[in-house]
Amino acid sequence: MTELKLINASTIEPKEVEWLWYPFIPKGKVTIVQGDPGDGKSTFMLTLAAMVTTGQPFPFESEGREPAHVIYQTSEDDADDTVVPRFLRAGGNPYNLTFIDESKKAVTFSDERILEAIKQTNAKLLVLDPLSSYIGDCALNQANEVRAQFNHLIRAAREKGCAIVIVDHMNKKAEAKAIYRARGSIDVVGAARSSLIIGRDPEYDDRRILVQQKSNLAPTGNAIVFSVDGNGVEFLEEKFMTADELLATIPGQPGRPAEKMEAAVLMIEEMLKDGEPIASSECMEKLLQAGFRRGTIMQAKKQAGVDSTKVGGQWFWSMPARNQEFNNPSLRSADGETNIEFDDF
Repeated sequence: MTELKLINASTIEPKEVEWLWYPFIPKGKVTIVQGDPGDGKSTFMLTLAAMVTTGQPFPFESEGREPAHVIYQTSEDDADDTVVPRFLRAGGNPYNLTFIDESKKAVTFSDERILEAIKQTNAKLLVLDPLSSYIGDCALNQANEVRAQFNHLIRAAREKGCAIVIVDHMNKKAEAKAIYRARGSIDVVGAARSSLIIGRDPEYDDRRILVQQKSNLAPTGNAIVFSVDGNGVEFLEEKFMTADELLATIPGQPGRPAEKMEAAVLMIEEMLKDGEPIASSECMEKLLQAGFRRGTIMQAKKQAGVDSTKVGGQWFWSMPARNQEFNNPSLRSADGETNIEFDDF
């Protein structure tokens, strides 16, 4: 029988939570970043890793910090032709980036080399990408097995004050709330102190949005909009958006989000059925008043095949088959020219 040992609260000295990036990634804790394949999770994490290694400010922060070491493990991309080139494009310091050699033995959550690597490098960030490659011998849908594996990481993070970030894909339950989109047991998200989701911006194909789905240690952070291209990541703006709102904008989901999208498309088609171009501001106002979110509206506009056309200083929506190249006298400029400019609203 294990000897009983009691610890009185009066002997514990309270301390503040330390942050790698407030309020998204706490030090000494485990964070999970989820998203669909191809939505920029790995590129985003390599960009953050580069910032840690150089000490530059995180997105929308004004102050930097001391450069720190990063340990980066990924089974999906090779270090020489993908990971390191992306890291360098993001401005990272390669002398502060380390990989645990997996040539003879794969790294798992329970691997003692994780804690030893953190000790030797004094790393402030360790990334494991993806979860399924590193969780080890574990049935993801079994809560007791998931928790047991996560406990190894939790102890390593706490002992050395290192932020550990796990990257993973979401499941295909598109109709589910964001908290249930993690693969396997709900304990995958339950074990993390912060859970982030990256999804596609419903308005721009080359943009992504980071939202905080769960935050146990601080108020939920604003959503962060960023673009991804061959040159890497560019952070664009902060906005208010919840994880459920972001996932609801993804087209083709079954259930309520798809029904809303279909309803928005039908309303747009009804507004434009007479063939007359209508001011985009008027269309947006009517759709917003009908209860549709802006992201849903923009996806529905694209799905309906609407053209956005600028005449003078005002934008108009019209259906391509009925556009007639704006041969509407009311839309002509004072000199009789149509002066049309095409772009997205």
